[in-house]
Amino acid sequence: MKDVLRRLKAGELTVDEALHELRSIQLEDLAGRARLDLGRYLRRGIPEVVLATGKTPEETARLVVTMAGRQGQGLVSRTSKEHMSAVRAAAREAGMEVITYSNSARVLREGFSSEAVEGKIGILTAGTSDVVVADEARMVAESCGVEVRMEADLGVAGLHRFVAPLSAILDWGADVLVVAAGMDGVLPGLVAGLVALPVIGLPVSTGYGRGGAGEAALLTMLQSCSSGLTVVNIDNGIGAGAAAVLVASRAAQGRRRGRNAATSAPTIAATSNTPNNTAARPRDASTPPGIANARARTRTATKTPTSSHGKPRRGRP
Repeated sequence: MKDVLRRLKAGELTVDEALHELRSIQLEDLAGRARLDLGRYLRRGIPEVVLATGKTPEETARLVVTMAGRQGQGLVSRTSKEHMSAVRAAAREAGMEVITYSNSARVLREGFSSEAVEGKIGILTAGTSDVVVADEARMVAESCGVEVRMEADLGVAGLHRFVAPLSAILDWGADVLVVAAGMDGVLPGLVAGLVALPVIGLPVSTGYGRGGAGEAALLTMLQSCSSGLTVVNIDNGIGAGAAAVLVASRAAQGRRRGRNAATSAPTIAATSNTPNNTAARPRDASTPPGIANARARTRTATKTPTSSHGKPRRGRP
């Protein structure tokens, strides 16, 4: 978008041509099969992610590479080996780089790097089986330029394991935590009860029996006694990452505003008007605190009371 505006200002584009390019940035139709929302990052600060499930490897690769060519990066989740092979082949042919995250990936156009955001996201997983889903959240965060730190295998079966990593992430300065857990899904509620940060619970479909599809973890997080715990859907690492990015980005924005205010304060103080050194007016004793009388009280002369006939009363001897 900045490039289109620059070219418009330089006279390289007419207004109609610039409008056409801006519209194509917002939405691109790929032969009627898919409509890429290329303007989503501009609107929300979070790029679109292609879900590979239900798409052929060739369709998936074409979508992701097209996104990378137009906006610098293309994201894809839930890939199979066939999907990933097709994505790598298409990216290699286009001269692009592929960064993998378990069964998700980012395709980067040559020379592209996400604009850095000062926010920080901590990701904790209860087990190593939860890393695949947690990696989706990590991919979204890193695609948005947010710094990420992930610690795995910290479940409540060995509660002593999570204390040191949690403490380290807090010392690191995380703005928000994403906590992924399958089985009984207890870890997010436990963390939310210990820290003053926003915590996003990510239920994962790992476990045994009836609760093995993630229902037990989801219900545990929804019923947590820890106030303020936010929960996304089962295996929704993309949603958890997107929510965490919004929180971390807002926290970073607040810090920038605070620094700007602190920097500008001395300048404002130096250029302010000369302070008023006029002595304060004495406050009347009967004036309520914080309210000064607008005018001083004046004494009125006492009058001799008159009788009903208008003559002054005579004092008794």
